[in-house]
Amino acid sequence: MWKEFKEFAMRGNVIDMAVGIIIGAAFGTIAKSLVDDIIMPPIGLLLSNVDFANLSWEIKPGTDVKINYGKFINNIISFFIVALAVFLVIKGINSLKRKEEVVQPEEPATKECPYCYSKISYKATRCPQCTSELKSS
Repeated sequence: MWKEFKEFAMRGNVIDMAVGIIIGAAFGTIAKSLVDDIIMPPIGLLLSNVDFANLSWEIKPGTDVKINYGKFINNIISFFIVALAVFLVIKGINSLKRKEEVVQPEEPATKECPYCYSKISYKATRCPQCTSELKSS
C-alpha cells in the first residue's frame, strides 16, 4: 500500500496540483490585501468614512451575535478579483495554445493516374490499373 501511495503522490499531475494550490492560496492572500488595504479604504472614504470590515448587523441588541455583512462584501470583491485574474491567465494560455496549433494542409486522398485516368491513392507510386510507374509528387 505504501508503494502505491508513493507512486500516486509522485505523479506529475499531483505535484502540479499541489504547486497550483499553494500559489492559489498565496494569490488569495494578495487579493484579500488588495481589497482590504487598497480598494475599500477609498470607497469607505467616499461613503463618509465607512470601514466595510466593521459593518455588521446585531441580531439581538445587547448581545455579541452579529451578521458581519461588511466582511462578506470584502470577500465578494476579493472573489471577483481572483476570478478575474484566473480568467485572464486562462485566456492568455488558451491564446498561446491557439498560436502553437498550426494547421497542416491535408493531402488529398486520391489522385488521377496521368496514363489511364483512373483514381488511385495519392501515395501510390505505381498505378494498380495500368501498372504505369508514377512520378512522386
